[in-house]
Amino acid sequence: MDIFSLFHKTNIVIHVLAGSSALLIGLFILFAAKGGKRHRSSGRLFLWLLSIVILTGLLGVFIFKRNSFLPVITLLSGYLGFSGFRVMRNRINKPRLLDVAAAVLSILSVFFFVYYFKSIGMIWSPVIIYSTVGYLVLVVVYDLGRYLLSKKTYQHMWMYEHILKMVSAFTALLSAFTGTVLPQYHPYSQFLPSVFGTVVALGFMLVYWYKRKV
Repeated sequence: MDIFSLFHKTNIVIHVLAGSSALLIGLFILFAAKGGKRHRSSGRLFLWLLSIVILTGLLGVFIFKRNSFLPVITLLSGYLGFSGFRVMRNRINKPRLLDVAAAVLSILSVFFFVYYFKSIGMIWSPVIIYSTVGYLVLVVVYDLGRYLLSKKTYQHMWMYEHILKMVSAFTALLSAFTGTVLPQYHPYSQFLPSVFGTVVALGFMLVYWYKRKV
């Protein structure tokens, strides 16, 4: 086995282990008590693992020439996780350079990937490309537009935003996982986890709204 093949296999192993671990941590976060020290530390661990998944996925595309649209879904998961974490940390809608730069970089990266994969003749299901790119555009437009809201208005919104983004980050990663291990069920194995995540996020948001109301 040559060095290049060894690095490729090692990259795949790290990618799979980090992704699987992130999914397990994400499941724990979904069902564990919210708001405590364990919840916060688990969230940070999830983001670190997600960063490794993104890095190894990018290496797979550009270094080892793996033609897969799944890294784009993983990139969406990464941005949602980062933005959801920043929402919880800041809790205000004051513009910060890091947040704006991450939003712009993410959307530019996704459009670059779309162009790149199209240029090499890769074909994928329209429902996946439209839903992935469309959702990222929608989130970035919101993230940049929320700075126009008053601080008082945003104080009632940031927790809902945190819930939606973190659950969406988990289910986007889950979509990439099921899309990889269940290719015979494309595109359903790619987009159904996102549908499930939307239902779960709405459920958590309703529970939070009810608790605040009570």
